[in-house]
Order: sequence, then C-alpha cells, then structure tokens
Amino acid sequence: MGVQQRVAVQREVSEALPTIGEELAAAVQGRIPAYQRLEAAQLAEVRAIAGWALTRVLELWVRDGALDAADLARFRGIGAARAADGRPLPAVLRAYRVAATLAIDIVVGRGRDTLDVADTLALTRLWLASIDALSEAVYSGYTSAADRLTGDRGRSRRELLDDLLVGRQASAGAWVDRCRELDVDIPARPTLLLVESTDPARVLTEADGEDLAAELGLAGDDPRRYLLTLRGRRLVLLLPGATAGVGVASPAGLLDPVVVRRGWRGCRIETPPAEAPVGYRLAEDALDTAPAHAHDGGRLLDTGDAHLLALLAGRPAARSADIAHLVLGPLADPGNAHLLEGLDAFLAAGTATGAAEHLGVHPQTLRYRLRRVRECTGRDPRTPWQRLVLDVARHLLQIA
Repeated sequence: MGVQQRVAVQREVSEALPTIGEELAAAVQGRIPAYQRLEAAQLAEVRAIAGWALTRVLELWVRDGALDAADLARFRGIGAARAADGRPLPAVLRAYRVAATLAIDIVVGRGRDTLDVADTLALTRLWLASIDALSEAVYSGYTSAADRLTGDRGRSRRELLDDLLVGRQASAGAWVDRCRELDVDIPARPTLLLVESTDPARVLTEADGEDLAAELGLAGDDPRRYLLTLRGRRLVLLLPGATAGVGVASPAGLLDPVVVRRGWRGCRIETPPAEAPVGYRLAEDALDTAPAHAHDGGRLLDTGDAHLLALLAGRPAARSADIAHLVLGPLADPGNAHLLEGLDAFLAAGTATGAAEHLGVHPQTLRYRLRRVRECTGRDPRTPWQRLVLDVARHLLQIA
C-alpha cells in the first residue's frame, strides 16, 4: 500500500473526470426509470454530483479519511432538492449505489498496474461506508423537505406550479406523484392562464386568484382542480381546460368574460403539464408584446395569438400550418371552404356588401358566413386585431 500510488490513480481519474462523469450518469439513467426522462439541465446536475462525489471519495481514500459534516450537509441539501423536484426517494438512493459500483470498477481498472489488494480493499470499504452515510443524509434531507412541502398545502401547491413553470419536474411520473401527495387533480391537458390588471397601479394577489377560481366554480373541490401562483405582477393559474368537460377555457365559455369583467387582461394556453414551461414563456411574451387593441372585444389572448405574436417578433413559434389551424380552427377544414372564401372576400373588400358583390351572393348570405366565422374561430373580423390575426392565418394556410 502506498500514498503515491493512490495519488497517481487519483490524478489519472481527475484528468478523465468529464468522461467518467458522463459514464456514471449514463449508467444511472440506463438502469433507473425515474432518471430516463430528465431534462438536459437535470442530467448535467447528475453528472456534476457524480463527479463531485467521486472526487471527494478519492481525496478521502488518499488520506484514509471519511465523509465529514460538511459533506453530509451537502448530501442533505441534495436530498431536499430531489424531494422538491419530485424524484422518488428509492430511485435517488439507488442512483448512488449504481454510480458507486461503477466508480469502484473504474478506479480499480485504472489502477490495475499500481494498486495492491490493500488499496483496493480500502477503496471498497470507503465507498461502502460513504454510501451508508450519504444515504442517511439524503434520506434525512428528502423526508424533511417532503414534510415541509406537504405540511403547508397552500405553499406546497404554489411551489408545485412554480416548479412546473420553470421545468423543475423530473418526469411525468414525478408530477403525478406530487399532485397525489398534495390532493390535486389536474387533467392531462389543462389551461395555463396568465392575467394582469389593466390598471398599472394595481398588483394582483393570490386572493384575487382564489376569488376567480370560486367564480369559475372550482373552489371547494376535493381534490383541488386548479393551481395558482404569482409571477411578478401577473397571476398564473393552471385550470381544467375545455377538454376536461368544464368549458372554462372555451372562447365562448365562462373564462374570458369573467376575467375581462374584473378589469384584467390575459393569455390562456392549453398545454400538457410537460410543456408548461414553453407555454408559460409563450404567454409571457404574448402579454409583453401584444398591442393594446389586441385585448379589445372581451376576449383573452389564446394560443393562436401567442404563436402569431412570437412569429411577428421573430421568436420561436409553431410551424406556419400549425398557427393557421390554431387560429382558424374548423374554418380550415375542406367542408368549410365557403366560409373561408367569405372571409377572404371580406378581408379584401373591407365590407360585407363589397364582399358579397365580389362573390356574387346576397349580402345576407355573406353576413351569415361571417357569423359562422366568428362561431368557428371565436374571432370577429370586424375588429382590427382579429382582422390582422385572421388575415395572417389564412395566408399561412395558403403557404402551408
């Protein structure tokens, strides 16, 4: 046994740490289902923790040390973070065992020509002792955080939505688990609603959100069917969508008039929870860039408006065909070609009479078609903003 030999192996492993970190993370991801749906940032965190743990154990191995209080405090913090992002505790603990087993093989393999039996046994014993100690620390941090998250349900539910909006949910399974723990029942495709007051001096509160939920008929439900949080001046709610049978997200439904009547404006995006971070950024950008008259007409901005605004601002948006279908809805179906023809004529002529003359139909026929356009799209082509949106959408449909 020799310190110099261990230092040499430690140095060799340190030089190859980026590659070894990738290898350790890949092993964890390949063997543990909960780690197979992690985002890129979360995988980077796994690599960083694996690299740090390996580096720390090798430092201790060189001088026959053991994990100290600072190390264990760090592992408690890691456990708390895993509870917050919803990763199952058994999967987290197993990840360390998987990584430790591979790490021992890697170190022993690189020191095959320099380490003796005593060095290898010392490394193995240190890893076993470290896994035992860090598992207790991770468990302690995880359970303490989980108790805190579930102990204050109101705060925990806000944190759940905050985590979802910034992409801190590890997987669909983790989202389902946290919803179940907090007695929340969110449908597979909810509506993400961002609202703000039209009065610059007024800042919305959580009480405003609870009041809105009550008016929508969602208060008092068990399990709870909505989540809310505050992001700056804006109130963010995750609500049952039209597809959930509630209908509050329908343009002709309850949501738009209730919000507008309160002196608020907003944007609603129907999105699965996994895509909520994208939907949130889309809605934020839409509210930041929409002209004032885009909020006229007693309706909220929707997914179609948001994608169109992103397109006009040169930001990432949906494909042209998708934007067209989001805006036009059933109007884009071949069976409604006559309605689209009427809309085209109206947009070109500027009046129902002029459009009717162009098509050779009675003005009442053209007005009927325009009424059907409003019913199909929820948009009135007589208003400036909706006229622009419909005009761009029909051109995008032709391009597509």
